[in-house]
Amino acid sequence: MPRRTCAIPAGTYLLGDAFDEGYPFDAEGPQRDVTLEAFDIDATPVTNTQFAHFVDATGYLTDAERYGDSAVFHLAVAASADDVLGRASGSPWWLAVRGASWRRPYGPLSDLADVGDHPVVHVSWRDAVAYAEWAGRALPTEAQWETAARGGLVGARFAWGDELTPGGKWMCNIWQGRFPDHNTAEDGWLATSPVGAFPPNGYGVFDVAGNVWDWCADRFETTPPAPAGRGGSLLPIVQEERRVMRGGSYLCHDSYCNRYRVAARTGNTPDSTAGNCGFRTVSLPQA
Repeated sequence: MPRRTCAIPAGTYLLGDAFDEGYPFDAEGPQRDVTLEAFDIDATPVTNTQFAHFVDATGYLTDAERYGDSAVFHLAVAASADDVLGRASGSPWWLAVRGASWRRPYGPLSDLADVGDHPVVHVSWRDAVAYAEWAGRALPTEAQWETAARGGLVGARFAWGDELTPGGKWMCNIWQGRFPDHNTAEDGWLATSPVGAFPPNGYGVFDVAGNVWDWCADRFETTPPAPAGRGGSLLPIVQEERRVMRGGSYLCHDSYCNRYRVAARTGNTPDSTAGNCGFRTVSLPQA
């Protein structure tokens, strides 16, 4: 699959949560103006086929392959009981599965047949950086990502407007049903979907809500909440060992993780891998 990119014009853009509905510790606000140079961004997350070209050319070994296991959602596991190593503390729907990697996204009994056009998953931030450098590109800054994801809409809740399902139509691959045990898959997918399966935004960018998280270049910063009844510090906390992730995934649901909103954000350590984390790239700055 050849790379498709979307041009984002230079300008000053309003970013951040306009509705004050983000999680307090995620620091989605306040809204602020950000001035950016022109850049282009991948129209879709990097696919399995595209990542395979990188590995074939370089012999690259991902973090999940080196560590020997990765996190797979419990309803999607394709592995023998012996290869399920345990549940994640605090989020038992994630299982550590021996042999899960980008090549075997649901465990050792799965492969890439029929999912070449799905986003690559089980890639760490470090893996994503390695691919981007090989491609002569970069991971997007958080400001670049949100600007591109908004598609020219100012202050909208989602990449397509303020209503989740306009006219009753699902616009992204997220969870429907009772999380985490029953997904009705009304949008057509239990786990990842082919890139571009849902409509693009105003810039032509696909999959900026749901499907898989996109790694960004930045370290994850948050602002500590004020203690009850007292003024709190407004200085950001830079979490050196976490990197920004944007866009949400097929597991996001209003009852648990409504981070498919365009201002939503979270972070994870740069060596973390899971079955719902991918990435896309942007052009390098002009010299």
